[in-house]
Amino acid sequence: MKHLPLAFYSAILLSIGGCKPAVAQTTATTVSTSAEEQMYRPNFHFSPKKGWMNDPNGLFYLNGTYHLFFQHTPFQSVPDFGKMHWGHAISKDLVKWEELTPALAYDEKGAIFSGSAVVDKDNTSGFGDGKNVPVVAIFTYHDMKKEKAGEIDAQSQAIAYSLDNGKTWTKYSNNPVLKNPGIKDFRDPKVFWDAKRKQWVMGLAAQDRQHFYTSKNLKDWTFLSEFGKDVGGHGGVWECPDLFPIKLDGTNEEKWVLIVNINPGGPNGGSAAQYFVGDFDGKTFKMDDVFAKQLEKQKIAWLDWGRDNYASVTFNNVPDDKRIIIGWMSNWEYALQVPTNAWRSAATIAREVKLIKKGNEYTLVSNPVKEVNKYVSKTIKGKNLKGKGKLSIPEAGKIDLTKAIVNFNVKNLKTDTYTFTLSNALGESLTFGLNNSEHYLFLDRSKSGKTDFSDKFASTITKAALDGNQKEGAFKIILDKTSIEIFYNNGEKVITEIFFTNQPFTSLSVSSNEGIELSNLVLNQLNIN
Repeated sequence: MKHLPLAFYSAILLSIGGCKPAVAQTTATTVSTSAEEQMYRPNFHFSPKKGWMNDPNGLFYLNGTYHLFFQHTPFQSVPDFGKMHWGHAISKDLVKWEELTPALAYDEKGAIFSGSAVVDKDNTSGFGDGKNVPVVAIFTYHDMKKEKAGEIDAQSQAIAYSLDNGKTWTKYSNNPVLKNPGIKDFRDPKVFWDAKRKQWVMGLAAQDRQHFYTSKNLKDWTFLSEFGKDVGGHGGVWECPDLFPIKLDGTNEEKWVLIVNINPGGPNGGSAAQYFVGDFDGKTFKMDDVFAKQLEKQKIAWLDWGRDNYASVTFNNVPDDKRIIIGWMSNWEYALQVPTNAWRSAATIAREVKLIKKGNEYTLVSNPVKEVNKYVSKTIKGKNLKGKGKLSIPEAGKIDLTKAIVNFNVKNLKTDTYTFTLSNALGESLTFGLNNSEHYLFLDRSKSGKTDFSDKFASTITKAALDGNQKEGAFKIILDKTSIEIFYNNGEKVITEIFFTNQPFTSLSVSSNEGIELSNLVLNQLNIN
């Protein structure tokens, strides 16, 4: 959970006319039913009905239902860090979400910052009643009074439990369960059950590294180890950690992945998530030697190269040992200034992550969950294209590009730049593609509509580094009103970004100098109500 300095928060309120926040809030709510409100609300990515949203929290699956909690200020569209809640939404399939009332609210001990939730099947916590399996939420209390007083120990870890599948929650009477040891940034507990050692393990953000703790009952915690000094990116605070075991795809070999969200310090500015591959012995996470050598070359392994996928963490207790991840689709560089009023922010599409190894390199790949395919209402298979210059893709005009999945392959790639352009009748455009001369994917939203709300939003072109010349490539594009998610070569590279057009995009074209061969074009229309 990112906590911005009070001075920065005040400056943002002033920038939106918020000298008196209550007045600004009332005005924003009045505007919220306008056409703009409907234009920018996603068709199928989760967004709150009203208020502010950021980090996903407390992700778990139980009895056929996925639970998504999230950082939430329900009464205004900019965050009130002293009154932060856990919002709550549920889904049967990770695609169609139903928002419920907020699950956890701030109290005299502090605001409810980010954390996780576990299904305590063996009732190790003792919260069970003999009939219902307890679900235990682990979260950070943030004491705003202590922060204002300049005290360093404003953050501590606490728990709450539910005996009705996450509908209602009771806070533990002896909170906090982990007091602050004298660290300013001490937050975002991600807990999992370590079956081999029969212990609970907590990963915790501690300034620019991770701390690990263990417990037998979720109430009493003991320090295990620390990870992160002098490895990976250190451009900002290490937030929202996630440590989990995963089978190397196609094998029975088990590795461990540690995801670390960082802000600032992302590959294209602001917020982003990095990851490490290694092993965990029940006490210490250690990088795999092959992965360590890999980092010597690439420095940082990024989960997503786009500017709008932050606080990504995975669901606990998912069937078949699948590892499903979801993130906050925004960036702290401009999240408080995006042009929506009654609500702000959305979640990424849920993705399944897998660990692959090619040669001497590990990659954590991610792709949209397969459940999204059941919402395909129309499929158009396009003709293969071959030629130079700018080529229109006529089939794109036959579907609604505000709720679509577009797949295509490019082959026989030359030392050239291949640019795909989404555009509308107003001349607004968003371009993405592949620069095979300098070896990177790119996305440019500088002409995509409203961009002047922040000088950080569209000032640079997003780039995702590629390993040398590409001979061919496969693209999967998820489009939803104000967002694009690009999955290249089965999710080996991902770019997630938002945009704010004044009219929907209605056409798609491709251009190159040396010529392009486009094949296997499939456009899927989605219908998610």
